[in-house]
Amino acid sequence: MVRKTLFRDPKNGKLGGVCAGLAEYFGVEIWLMRILAVTAFLLGVGFFATVAYIAAWLILDKMPLQRKEQQHQYTEHNVKQKPWQSGQSPQQILHNVETELGRSEVQIQKMEAYVTSSAFKVDREFNRL
Repeated sequence: MVRKTLFRDPKNGKLGGVCAGLAEYFGVEIWLMRILAVTAFLLGVGFFATVAYIAAWLILDKMPLQRKEQQHQYTEHNVKQKPWQSGQSPQQILHNVETELGRSEVQIQKMEAYVTSSAFKVDREFNRL
């Protein structure tokens, strides 16, 4: 079982990364966590919400670089819906998707090799002890 740890995520955050870190910890979208924070501020608990945000900003550690790389290994691909919207060309997106699928294929092959190896069986038996 993987133990979750709460971190700030300034890379994906707007102010201090507290909402981004909370969103990652609870497994929700960042925009939803931001809406909840603003709603808490507007519904009369503004002072408490502000103090809690500042305290979390000061207390929580930044998300480690390894975790960021694991979390953001895959990029989001947005194709333009209208000519005035910014975005990558469909050819560039297709190239990026193919690159990511190639990396995923290599990772899957490594996992399959490990799971079918004798080292996996030995590790599993040690974990059962």
